[in-house]
This record gives sequence, C-alpha cells and structure tokens, in this order.
Amino acid sequence: MAAPMELFCWSGGWGLPSVDLDSLAVLTYARFTGAPLKVHKITNPWRSPSGTLPALQTSHGEVISVPHKIITHLRKEKYNADYDLSARQGADTLAFMSLLEEKLLPVLIHTFWVDAKNYVEVTRKWYAEAMPFPLNFFLPGRMQRQYMERLQLLCGEHRPEEEEELEKELYQEARECLTLLSQRLGSQKFFFGDAPASLDAFVFSYLALLQQAKLPSGKLQAHLRGLHNLCAYCTHILSLYFPWEGGKGQM
Repeated sequence: MAAPMELFCWSGGWGLPSVDLDSLAVLTYARFTGAPLKVHKITNPWRSPSGTLPALQTSHGEVISVPHKIITHLRKEKYNADYDLSARQGADTLAFMSLLEEKLLPVLIHTFWVDAKNYVEVTRKWYAEAMPFPLNFFLPGRMQRQYMERLQLLCGEHRPEEEEELEKELYQEARECLTLLSQRLGSQKFFFGDAPASLDAFVFSYLALLQQAKLPSGKLQAHLRGLHNLCAYCTHILSLYFPWEGGKGQM
C-alpha cells in the first residue's frame, strides 16, 4: 500500500487553520476536494522536507513546495476542484488569479510585513511566540527581509521619496480589487456557483487573513469589512470546512 501524502504547513492562529497565505490556500483546496492528506502543522520550517512551508511529500516520496504545483499534483491524483468548470470559467480563474497576485498580494505583504505597527504587534509577535528557541530570535526578521524582496520584485525599485505615493497607489488598487471580487461573487455561495473551485481556495486565503487578524493598522481591512458578502463568504468557508479550527468568522 502506498504511503499517504503528507502536507507540512504553518500552524494556525487568529481563528484560522494557518496564518500563512500559501499554507492556507493549499489546506483549503485539500479540504474542498477531500484529498487524504496527513497534515503536519508546524512552526519550524526546517522540520519540513523542503526546509520551507508549505511542502507536500507525495506517496512516492517526491517533495513539492510551490502552492500551485502542490495543487497540480492533487489534481493529477484525481482531487480536482475545477473538474466541472467550463472553458470560460477556467479562463476566468486564470484572470482572477493574476488579479490577486498583481493587486492584492503586494498590499497583503505590506500590511503584515512592512507596516511597522502591524509587523511588531501582530506578525512578528505571532511568529516569535510560536517558533522554538533560538529560531524565534532571527527567523521572523529573515522572513520579513524575504517578503520585502518579494514586494520589490512585484512593484519594482522605488526611491525612498516615492514610497508614500506607491503605498497610496497600492492600497487604492487593492480596494478596487476587493470591490471587483465582491461584485463578481454577488449573492453566490462560491465564485462559480454552489461548489467551491481552486479560485475560491486562493480568494479565501487572502480575504481570511485580512478579516481575522486583529490589525492595529487596518486600512484595507476596514474596506473589506464594508463588503458584507465577502465577509459572509469567508465566515461560511471557515465554519463549513474548518469547524474545528475555532473558525468563527470575525465580522
């Protein structure tokens, strides 16, 4: 008998099954499809077979550590949340995934890793308390530098005097993106009707982090809370698919 697939991901907090965007997306997709995973929620990435989180160890011992590739592998194993989508819906999925990466990801990184108040009081606090000694002394700072580099790749190089203007622009685009998602979802349960698809796993991971974290500086969070259908959507997914995670939505 083949060994079970094993998923290594960041552990949960803030009423979520994981506090990490990528881990949350993969966990949610797996829950949507009923993929039989042995899940290891950990706070030391060096205990993962790839040294990073999330990581999937397949039944053949192969290790996959990119979220999209993990989901592609689950599809190959016949756990496909997009099986019933039309070609048009498949194209819409790709378009919305690009939108999330271009418009929401930069602001999510900024909110949790660059905004000084949020980083010190929420992000670093959680990771420093969760990680084992001595990792908790240096790994949160290293992760922050990696996220700042990722943000630079997404937004390009900017001079210090341009930072404020860039930040305004990023937040404006993110607000427009959330409004667009709200309009697209409308009164549906999920983005393509009554059953969740891969797009829902990714949208949920972005929105749930914003909705659930108690952020002292929550510019985008305030906008999200005004979009009641998106908040209800997050709460619905949390209570339906993660009822054991303390998954009560914070409205």
